[in-house]
Amino acid sequence: MRVHRVGAVVITVVTMAAGLTACGSGGGDTFVVGVKFDQPGLGQKQPDGSFKGFDVDVAKYIAKELGYKDDKIEFKEAISANRESFIQQGQVNIVVATYSINDERKKKIAFAGPYLVTGQDILTRADDTSINGVDDLKTKKVCGAQGSSSPKRLADKFGEAWKSQYLTEQQGYGACLPLLENKQVDAISTDATILAGFAAQSPGKFRLVGKPFSEEKYGVGVKLEDKDTREKINKALEKMFGDGSWKKAVDANFGEFGRFFTTPPTIERY
Repeated sequence: MRVHRVGAVVITVVTMAAGLTACGSGGGDTFVVGVKFDQPGLGQKQPDGSFKGFDVDVAKYIAKELGYKDDKIEFKEAISANRESFIQQGQVNIVVATYSINDERKKKIAFAGPYLVTGQDILTRADDTSINGVDDLKTKKVCGAQGSSSPKRLADKFGEAWKSQYLTEQQGYGACLPLLENKQVDAISTDATILAGFAAQSPGKFRLVGKPFSEEKYGVGVKLEDKDTREKINKALEKMFGDGSWKKAVDANFGEFGRFFTTPPTIERY
């Protein structure tokens, strides 16, 4: 009988531990965050294995408010195509990865936030004053990323003839920068935050036009049914907006382009 009782105790302890882990109660458990690894200013893995960027700072602040210290945070690479599946399958606790809130995604996962509002904008050389809005791109060579919705938006606006004559697509926006610097293209167009993050690496070389022609609300992705965690994150974000940490993160990660992101957004509860 004693052996059976010991076994029962072991099973009970294991069950309790599993329950605590599943609840994500903080403290001793690992908090897994999906972030981009290759976007300067937003989410980028450094040579020493650390992570840097605005999304990273937001994720760390949220984790702290939920009871996790920095050494309990694990960053997992999230790309645009796997963000929903990561959340649905429980591979991450949250996703903070330039994740735009929209109605289609809200059918699959839930969003806290937004924590930043941006839009598709234009980056050109600092000495080029001929581009001051999207209509000026009609006769300009533009670089975009393959698979991104940003070049598609321009192609839809200007037509297939424009696309074949003026649009250059690279594997990523980082590959567009040398083309812009060397005058092989006249502009790069995508989310202002992404442009600011890349341009901040080369102070004085580039100019962000600052006239977005779309609206993107970046949210924190969580499981669809996890209303409790979503509300805790919303409260953490409101605290970050109010105590100066949000503005500090903007200035630290976007450099001279931080002036385009001066006001925290309003949390949208639903």
